[in-house]
Parts: sequence; C-alpha cells; structure tokens
Amino acid sequence: MQRLFISVAIALLAVSCSGTSVDISEVPKLPPVTAEDLNVLLDGSTTPVVVNVWASWCVPCRSEAPLLEKAASSTGEDVFFVGLNVRDDQEGARGFIAEFFPDAPIEHLFDPDGGIPLELGGTRGVPLTFFYATGGELITVHNGVIDERTLALQIDEIMSR
Repeated sequence: MQRLFISVAIALLAVSCSGTSVDISEVPKLPPVTAEDLNVLLDGSTTPVVVNVWASWCVPCRSEAPLLEKAASSTGEDVFFVGLNVRDDQEGARGFIAEFFPDAPIEHLFDPDGGIPLELGGTRGVPLTFFYATGGELITVHNGVIDERTLALQIDEIMSR
C-alpha cells in the first residue's frame, strides 16, 4: 500500500512539473533587490503596497496567482503590487510571470537567497503576503495561500489608513 501511495505521489509530481513551456522572451530579467532597497521603496510609497512573496516551484503560489493578478488589475493606481520571487532562478521566475502575470500591473523583484521576507518580519515559507499602508507602515502579514475575501479585506484596510 505504501509503495502504491509513493508511486501515485511521484506520478502526480511529474505531471504537475511537466506542463507546457511558456515563452519568456518578452519577460525581462527580474531586478535583484535587497531588504534595504525594498524598505526604501515601501517608505517612499504614496499608495498602499501589497508585497506577495512567491516562487515558480511553489504549487500554492500558482493557485493564488490568478487572484492576485485580478486584484492588481482592478485596483489600478490605488494600490501598488510587488511580487517578490524567492529561492528561484531567473528562468523559472520569468516563466511563472509569463504564465500567470503577463499583463498584470505588478512590479516583480528577485531575491534568490530568500532572506528578505525574514527581514521584513515574515517567514521563509511561500506564499506570503505583506500589506503596507502608504509610507511603508506594515499592517499585517498573511502566511500561506490567500483567499479572495481575505485579500479584499486587507486591501480595504490598507486603503483606509
């Protein structure tokens, strides 16, 4: 029975990782960022900011990506969205963006070591979403996959500050 479970798990993993390849030629390389760089961006923000931490190999990140794309597109210039790619490589990150965020108004940044979320007060786990009021005041951190209701409530909260 255990062998059957392991075989099924391996087969599912292989299928989930073998999707069709996407064209990344239109996606520029993600600029590397430090925690200090990100804090400067947050402190100088004139709008609330949502920072979503993701990785291309993260299945839960894939499940929440369409929701984040929709939220970023629907809030327009009222909320600034940042995607922070962690513990990944440029090719994987660019492929994820091409697949899930091809036209989304999201500024994607690159943290290959994955240390920035810890410095911001989060964890090493992905996905992870930080919500900042205008000027960089951290309002809350959501660990794990975010659902539509929670995302909407947190966006309302940062916009009301």
